[in-house]
Amino acid sequence: MKRISNNLLSIIIILVFGFLIFFVSTDGFQAFTAETARTKELIEEKPQFPNVTLEDSKEREYSFSEFSGKYVFVTFIYTACTDVCPELELNMAQVYERIPEQYIGEDIVFLSISFDPERDTPETLEKYRSYFNSDGETWRMARIPDESELKNLLDEFGVVVIPDDSGNFTHNSAFYLVDPQGTLVEVMDYKKIEEAANKVTAILEKKAGEKE
Repeated sequence: MKRISNNLLSIIIILVFGFLIFFVSTDGFQAFTAETARTKELIEEKPQFPNVTLEDSKEREYSFSEFSGKYVFVTFIYTACTDVCPELELNMAQVYERIPEQYIGEDIVFLSISFDPERDTPETLEKYRSYFNSDGETWRMARIPDESELKNLLDEFGVVVIPDDSGNFTHNSAFYLVDPQGTLVEVMDYKKIEEAANKVTAILEKKAGEKE
């Protein structure tokens, strides 16, 4: 009987210890996966978008400060991707369509950034944008030619990009919203189109109300 009690006590201690470890490691059960934890940390830290130099599908070069004063809805892609990226951009197109027209280009722009600048030339990006009805102005597709600038941006925004031996990449995907001061304010699930559109619209409407 005593042995059974001791065994039971040991099991309880192990379970409680495991519970505490899980509680701490998931930040009170708020972060159940590494990706969720990374997203939560990003939203809390609110990193600044580095002032990188972009080259878009129109072969124009400019710094990210080009969008100063506007919200920027961002995705990270590479055009040779055949699974996640096309879905990501199709969903981005649906968010774009759901944003009230008066805000597009005036208060918000959309920006798809390639993390494969060697292959994603302006010509390639120009062709790719046509698949998603991007107009190249209020929704631009661009690359960052400078590798160190690109790496810095990916690190700051928690974008994980792992190349394989076939020229492809394993990477995480999300919608990122940068505010008019260049601060990351939202990281959204790219599969929840309606939720993302509603959240962005509410932010834009609030900004418009503050102007009045």
